[in-house]
Amino acid sequence: MRDLTARRALFVGGSSGMGLASARLFQRLGAEVILAGRSSDRLDAARRTLDATGPVAVLAFDMTEPEQVGEAMSRLEAEQIDFLVITAASVTHGPFAEQPVSELRAMFDSKFWGVYGVARAALPVLRDGGAIVLFSGVLSRRPGINCAALGAACAAVEALTRGLALELGPRLRVNCIAPGMVRTELHDRLPAERRESMFEATGASLPVGRIGRAEEVAEAVLLAATNGYMTGQVLDVDGGHTIRQYATR
Repeated sequence: MRDLTARRALFVGGSSGMGLASARLFQRLGAEVILAGRSSDRLDAARRTLDATGPVAVLAFDMTEPEQVGEAMSRLEAEQIDFLVITAASVTHGPFAEQPVSELRAMFDSKFWGVYGVARAALPVLRDGGAIVLFSGVLSRRPGINCAALGAACAAVEALTRGLALELGPRLRVNCIAPGMVRTELHDRLPAERRESMFEATGASLPVGRIGRAEEVAEAVLLAATNGYMTGQVLDVDGGHTIRQYATR
């Protein structure tokens, strides 16, 4: 683990799940963290779960609204952020022939265009030698039924990662995390019995025999953000989902 003392990290989507787990790890290693998201209440609640001895700031904005993104970034000092981590996104699933296109456009506005806009608006506040970490998902290369649009959005984020790594280097490095199924608040909307059944079935199909934990993804975020010789890469943190055996063992 690296010493991140005197480093500053901005987590967009930091109020819960993998974003909050990553912020917690970075703070434990000495970094000053900034939690960003849409809900001020959720951000304040997340801040209270972090180490009270470390500096934590919050920044509320909707990343699908360019004016809000620009205003939020203007509140940060120039070249004072070392790491930008964007986990926030809205996702949707459904049959290709039935899903309303309006839902899919809203998802792309969040998962791709929102990410694109935040990364661009953050350029003035990122220090030379810093890093951007984006999030996609295993569906970009291992598709699933009823997930065609989500897989396409994930693939777009990965293409953006490679393009930005080329264009922004050597000043900044850009990498992407592609998580598999991870136990986070994202799944709390499902009835508990159905959720646990899904976790159990998915875990049984993976080489590691279980689904992931947010803390495990956070360790990959740390690697992508701090390894000075890594850029333009997509890190699969998926329990072996890309080599998953769909047939019963």
